[in-house]
Amino acid sequence: MTVTSSLQAPGPTGSGGKRRRISWRVIFLVLGGLSLLMGMNAGLLNLGSWAPAEAQDDSVHGFVMTAGFLGTLISLERAQALAHNEPKNSWAFLAPTLLGAGGILLAIGGTASFWGLVGHLLMIQGALAFTLVYLWLWRRAPLPLLATQILSAVPLLVATILVLRFDVSALIPLLGSFLIITIASERAELAQLSMGPRAVPTLLTLSLLLILAATASLIWPDPASRAFGVVQIVIALWLIKDDAPRRLIKSKGLPRYSAYALLAGYFWLIVGGIVWIATAGAVGTPYYDIVIHTIFIGFAFTMIMAHAPVIFPAVMGIPVPYRRIMYVPLVMLNVGLALRVGAELIVGQGSLWVLGGQINVIAVLLFLITVFGTVIAGEPTKKTKRRTKPAPATVLGGEGA
Repeated sequence: MTVTSSLQAPGPTGSGGKRRRISWRVIFLVLGGLSLLMGMNAGLLNLGSWAPAEAQDDSVHGFVMTAGFLGTLISLERAQALAHNEPKNSWAFLAPTLLGAGGILLAIGGTASFWGLVGHLLMIQGALAFTLVYLWLWRRAPLPLLATQILSAVPLLVATILVLRFDVSALIPLLGSFLIITIASERAELAQLSMGPRAVPTLLTLSLLLILAATASLIWPDPASRAFGVVQIVIALWLIKDDAPRRLIKSKGLPRYSAYALLAGYFWLIVGGIVWIATAGAVGTPYYDIVIHTIFIGFAFTMIMAHAPVIFPAVMGIPVPYRRIMYVPLVMLNVGLALRVGAELIVGQGSLWVLGGQINVIAVLLFLITVFGTVIAGEPTKKTKRRTKPAPATVLGGEGA
């Protein structure tokens, strides 16, 4: 069954009197958003902090955030790529539907309930549908970059299955592989002109090594986790070297904002890799918390903030104009994570550690409010300026970010 309707939002656009039409795909963002809110609630409980729903099972935090929220968001973007102008491929939206619904049920029911089990099973089906979306895209265009993206979905599928038998802590390298490879592939796709012809083969090789290390960590957790950290650092250094942000840091507006966010994400990937190598991210120690959150907050969430004005319009069907206020949640997120990591290394998981985690939650909520506010406000009014030459294209504005 195909869906062709859309939701219409009242109000003018930023530049005229036309009414904006919000794509029906915003429904999937709602599913992912609910997983995000429930996952953050569980995260606050993990911190020992006050949380709106204090009866929630806090052990679901990591899986709901990764498979429920990030899985929904990423699979929605890929489903849109497959189903665009091809209604027969609307089945692709099963992936974000199942992952989002599974995350919500797991968050509500917890790991030991019937509804939690249903949530896990829905996530397995959602991850399988996500993998099939990539395979269908490969069938349409068998490109090396798509092979790498297929690789990114496999760890997610494996993790959703193994979580029924393994503790989530044993699956962190697999879940981390899913995010790192997905985001690195996104960068290779959006900045392919600046990264050069060797970008995709390099990424494919590094992705294979990362997945091998993540898989080996299930059997030899200590040496394989350290190897995972090595590959993680190599990927971060490669992105810093060949990606666009170093060249865009002196530009203005959206390119500069995205450059700061990207470099911050790469920095946290290096920090996490160093901790993996030095400590193997041993469960039950502060280092375990560091390796998790440098990937899932420091890297993944800064990448969401960096790409929001570019990716969200393609999903929602309406513009998300860049505004300088977007720096506020970006800075807060990184300050909160720095406080959290610094507290763990110096004084342990005390009040400063809790404060850092709380700042992270506030930063994510503020980011959501900021995005929603910019959508409502529309495009900012621009002053007309006379130019003797056309503005130069940037990776974010011309080549793609």
